[in-house]
Formats: sequence, C-alpha cells, structure tokens
Amino acid sequence: MNMNKRIIATLGLFCLICSSVFAQETVTVRDLETWSSIGLRYKFNKKWSIAVQEQLRLKDNSSTIDQYFTQGTIKYKPIKPIWFGLSARYIRNNDNQGKIQGYENHMRFHADFGYKHNISRFKLKYRVRYQHKNELGISAADGDEARTFARFKVDGKYNIKKWKLDPGLAAEIFYNTSNSVVTDQLQRIRFTLYTNYDEWDFGDFRMFYRLERDLNTTYPKTTHIVGLNYQLTLKKKK
Repeated sequence: MNMNKRIIATLGLFCLICSSVFAQETVTVRDLETWSSIGLRYKFNKKWSIAVQEQLRLKDNSSTIDQYFTQGTIKYKPIKPIWFGLSARYIRNNDNQGKIQGYENHMRFHADFGYKHNISRFKLKYRVRYQHKNELGISAADGDEARTFARFKVDGKYNIKKWKLDPGLAAEIFYNTSNSVVTDQLQRIRFTLYTNYDEWDFGDFRMFYRLERDLNTTYPKTTHIVGLNYQLTLKKKK
C-alpha cells in the first residue's frame, strides 16, 4: 500500500511540475491542429504484434496540411507488465515558411520501453522513447542535421463502472539530445486528455484533446490539438 501511495504521489508531482511550466511565461504564439489516423494491427500471439498507420495532421488553425506519414511498428511483450517497440516513419512535411517552400521527405525511427500496472481502478503506464529524425535527400554539407529526442511519458486511465468511455490523462516531456544543442535540453511539454471506445468488433476509436508547449525559445508556442484515431486489430487464428 505504501508503494502505491508513493507511485501516485510521484505521478502527481510530475503533472504539477509540468503544469507550472505553462504558467511561467505569457504565451505569444498559438495554433489549433487536427490529427487523424487510421491503422491496422496484427497480433501473432500474446508477445508479438505488428502495426501500420496512416496519419494526417493539419496546422494553421486546421486549415493547412502540416504533414502526413506512414508508420510501421513491431512490438514485443516479454512479460505482462513490460513491452518494447520499434517504429519507422516516412513523413511528407509541408514547409510553408521561408524562401524555399514545399513538401520535404523525412524519415524517423524511434525505440520504446514501456511498463504498466494497475492500482485499484487506475491503469498506469510509463514509457521512455528515443527518436531519431532527419530529412532525406539532403546532405550534412547542405544543412541537414539529424534531430534526436529522449521522451518520458506517464499515462493514467480510470475505469468507471458501467461506462464505456473511461477517461485518461497523459503527460510527456521532450529532451532534445541533438549535437547542435546542449545535451538533455528540455524543449517541449505535452498533456493529453483522451478516451477510447473498443466495444465494437470492427475496431478501436480514440478521441483526444492535447495541449503542447514549446520551451527554451524566445517566443514559446502553445498548440491545441484535437484528434481522432481508428485502429483495427486482427489476431492469428488458433
């Protein structure tokens, strides 16, 4: 019981620290984005699964395409509370600022380690992610430089009796580990309020609202994001 109290206290402190960062400065740049995706997952067994996802993101108050991408993921669960994941993402990014504008091709890879457990009616998840992204077709001499991040996320979901849309809240911090900046520079904080509906045989829907804040910049940007995700899961027949 004491361990459970310490875990809950740690999660509360993490969210408090994150929320206090939003109040430190007056926000001068804002945007409303829309993220939508459709995906397919195939479960070989209880330990191994693969997935593919197509996603579209809109920016400039959801009036302009920001990017769209295809992502493939492989996931492994050696034991019930622990999982590992590897993903590759091909991105078409719409650069509509500066002298040279147009769609750019980017490639991103990320590796995940996750842990989850339950406390009473709470489902708690923790994830550490390392990601690496760079632009395709552009050499380092031409200005391309890989951007790497370490990301730390905590996620809590509460199971309400006789209610299908259980609420969840997640908080995530981003550290920029690229060579061009100070190592482990805190760059972004993200909060997500979400719910899932998975009672249908033809897929799982997730709806969310996300609040994201850039840090360590002269004009920090706050982005409001609304999203809808759909994923169909198939299982290997026994």
